[in-house]
Amino acid sequence: MNFEFSYLNRPRIVETLKSTKFDLLIIGGGITGAGIALDAASRGLRTALVEKNDFAFGTSSRSTKLVHGGLRYLKQLEFGLVREVGSERAVVHRLAPHLVIPEKMLLPLYEKRGFGSTLTSFGLMLYDWLAGVRKEDRRKMLTRRQTLRQEPLLREADVKGGAIYAEYRTDDSRLTIEIVKSAFKQGAWPCSYAEVTAFNYVDGQVKGATVADHVTGSTFNIEATAVVNAAGPWVDELREKDKSKHGKRLHLTKGVHIVVSRDRFPVQQAVYFNVDDGRMIFAIPRGATTYIGTTDTNYDGSKETVTASIADVNYLLNAVNATFRPGDLKLEDVVSSWAGLRPLIHEEGKSASELSRKDEIFESQSGLISIAGGKLTGYRKMAERVVDLVCEKFFNERDIASSRTNELLLDEPGFANYREVAKYIGSVSRELRTIGGDQHVASYLVHTYGHATTGIIHDLRNNFKNADNASIISAELDYSLHNEMTLSPADFLIRRTGMMFFDIERLKMSVDLVMETFSQRLNWSRDKIKHERAVISDSIKFASHFQK
Repeated sequence: MNFEFSYLNRPRIVETLKSTKFDLLIIGGGITGAGIALDAASRGLRTALVEKNDFAFGTSSRSTKLVHGGLRYLKQLEFGLVREVGSERAVVHRLAPHLVIPEKMLLPLYEKRGFGSTLTSFGLMLYDWLAGVRKEDRRKMLTRRQTLRQEPLLREADVKGGAIYAEYRTDDSRLTIEIVKSAFKQGAWPCSYAEVTAFNYVDGQVKGATVADHVTGSTFNIEATAVVNAAGPWVDELREKDKSKHGKRLHLTKGVHIVVSRDRFPVQQAVYFNVDDGRMIFAIPRGATTYIGTTDTNYDGSKETVTASIADVNYLLNAVNATFRPGDLKLEDVVSSWAGLRPLIHEEGKSASELSRKDEIFESQSGLISIAGGKLTGYRKMAERVVDLVCEKFFNERDIASSRTNELLLDEPGFANYREVAKYIGSVSRELRTIGGDQHVASYLVHTYGHATTGIIHDLRNNFKNADNASIISAELDYSLHNEMTLSPADFLIRRTGMMFFDIERLKMSVDLVMETFSQRLNWSRDKIKHERAVISDSIKFASHFQK
């Protein structure tokens, strides 16, 4: 594209959606839909994507924020899934090393729960082999003493050893928005706050959709040869609109994560540990916080507002208190939380934790293609399979190239490896110090925005002359508005920066400034300002106050 992915250019995107006959229309702006858009556009298909909320609004901003290989799926004998998502970790890390960061995970072993040392050692060896883990990152078995030295907060009782293995941490919503931006650069036309209200048919075949524009209040039509439903938890709702919800269906499960201050729970490194009911829980340090998750329970409530209950939070607190010293985390220690839905495929007689995480594609008689299930880590391969199917069904007369998303860096000019990321953080830190910033700010900016940090620092230096919180927020927001189709304070404070989850006090300090910027830039009415303040207020309440 020869223009920016800016809020100012949204009318131009909408006009193009109205006036163009697309090869492919994708419904859903989470990681799955974004990945499909990037794959399709990079192969030369005229591609549109619509999302009824913000990009990454649903599951793709509420995961465990790991690009991980699914170690626990070995227990379910899903070797193919482990092989695919395990090997994909290295690919996604190569595409965005500033955003997909190597993380050594500690797996404590116990006398009275979980697997024994021999079985764990074999399982991790199999995991490394299936995932194609590099020699230097392969599992390392630890003695009891080494395990307790590695994480001194572990309760000593029953610990008999441990293991270190390789994973990658990420920011799921940032990863999604970077993929959307890359799709846009490849020629796709993504539009948020655009909800499909009906499918349009020609001779019984779906050939587009009617879309409600939640920004302008208008309605328009999109014409497309093929339509893909990648709406995550809403997949079955769209199948019902198409009158094709037959056979297999979704089974929604809820996953809750909680955030506590690092001062209250100062783990030295990421830990993956067993709890008494057989589940595995992560405790992961991130900046000044530690986050803990996840739960896995059946869900049949509202898909628009998914929140943590007191029971969810207490389950995680009890798991931590039983495993770590001093074991006195309380409800009031939880500073934030998030809850998301997993759109899994229903299997009769299986519990939430037993359901497969494999993706599945449904084809309807109308030609609608739907995809559900899957994991954040496997987004690229899921996209490749969907686009291959689209090309086979609708464009077999055209010479369309194979997928090349394994070559498309998600940051420009890109980093060769994580060592280059660390070097760049150092140079940013030195520049920030001249205007009052520090290493923490440099690390945050680079891990959030990659090489775009250079432009943000330039803005800080030229327009604000310092690096205090208000100046940094203003520079971040300016970048986000003009390059990331940020249309509301919630887009920025929750999904572009993650402040709602990991720095809620900074968020509270920034709300007035962010509101003022939006109201001025978008010429909001008093009623609109009041509504957007209520959205943020409700989001804070949902994140830090829990329902019985």
